[in-house]
Amino acid sequence: MIVIANVLVALVAILHIYFLFLEMFLWTKPIGLKTFGNSQERADAMAVLAANQGLYNGFLAAGLFWGLVQADPAFAFQIKTFFLVCVIIAGAYGAYSVSRRILFVQAAPAALALICLWLS
Repeated sequence: MIVIANVLVALVAILHIYFLFLEMFLWTKPIGLKTFGNSQERADAMAVLAANQGLYNGFLAAGLFWGLVQADPAFAFQIKTFFLVCVIIAGAYGAYSVSRRILFVQAAPAALALICLWLS
């Protein structure tokens, strides 16, 4: 079960690297405009805020990767649990404040990974 949990943790981390690139580098590009449903003017006005949000997604990914490479299993469990809970909270708040879709794209995969981690 730990292998499945770690694969899911890695997928959540990779998702957050993708979010980082979308928000930091592609926000004002056609894929970013389409993904977030923004006009060019709105995206240009919000680009600095989106980049900051992308950076935070990168920190979440870094924490999850740290948990995956940590040699001490007990400490690795704590790191992965902490960062998965952070992702779930961020996803729940995003679903409440921005779009319900965030609950399924961000929080649900992290919750599944957390459940698998706890069962391992």
